[in-house]
Amino acid sequence: MMNIDGRCHCGRVTYEASIDPALVRICHCLDCQSLTGSAYRVTVRAAKKDLTITAGSPKSYTRYGDNGRKRLQYFCDNCGSPLFTTGEGADSAIWGIRWGSIRQREALSPASQIWRRSAANWVDRIDQLPAHDKD
Repeated sequence: MMNIDGRCHCGRVTYEASIDPALVRICHCLDCQSLTGSAYRVTVRAAKKDLTITAGSPKSYTRYGDNGRKRLQYFCDNCGSPLFTTGEGADSAIWGIRWGSIRQREALSPASQIWRRSAANWVDRIDQLPAHDKD
């Protein structure tokens, strides 16, 4: 287990959690592409009992995922940063913490990928693109 903390982009919502670093994964589903405005999203799963919101109160909305399950998406109502996701009923015991909001994210590498069939056709070639350390 690893202790982490994080926040939204503006800092209004902060949290702490205990996570298993082996549970970091990439999702390529169309919902995650739309939600992040990118090719995929990275999330680490945590038990609800191991997640504490330490400041602020995120807003949420409900959406059905590509798998048909109801998902609650939590975000900062000031800056819009996606923070968490969870489900209803039995699915509410596990929360997904958005990788980009985690302060220790550099120590967390994805261990798996899901919804790979929806992956952007260029994802596997990203290392072949010209790269610059700054803009």
